[in-house]
Amino acid sequence: MKKKILYITFSIVVCLVIGFVSSSVTQSAVNTWYVTLNKPSFNPPNTIFAPVWTVLYVLMGISAGLVWLRGLHHKWVKTALYHFVFQLLLNAAWSIVFFGLKKPFLALLVIIGLIVMLLFTIKWFKIVNKIAAYLLVPYLMWLCFATVLNYKIWMLN
Repeated sequence: MKKKILYITFSIVVCLVIGFVSSSVTQSAVNTWYVTLNKPSFNPPNTIFAPVWTVLYVLMGISAGLVWLRGLHHKWVKTALYHFVFQLLLNAAWSIVFFGLKKPFLALLVIIGLIVMLLFTIKWFKIVNKIAAYLLVPYLMWLCFATVLNYKIWMLN
């Protein structure tokens, strides 16, 4: 039980740190550049993003921790976690490209790649631990919404 708590806690912390680092790039642009953009009618208020991402990062961390618990000596676990780490890096890259570089079209390409990588991650997580895979579904749904939002912002600007 201690091992389970340790792995899950560590995984949550890693996900939250990645989220925090990428949000530092986001924060400066949200109050300057982002407010000047034309946005679609379904754009949520800015106050929604931080709580949603916090919940998603926690779910991602729990999910990764459950997979990691199966043991890094297993080929499937390593494969699943490699995919997870890569999608997490793409997640951070999206914030850097969209908010840091202020490049919505390039960010759209990044988020499409992120969704593809997340689908592979879910596939591999499902092989290792079905619950871990299902915990990533809200993240996938949010990314699909974010992709449409990203596309509409690019089109409107």
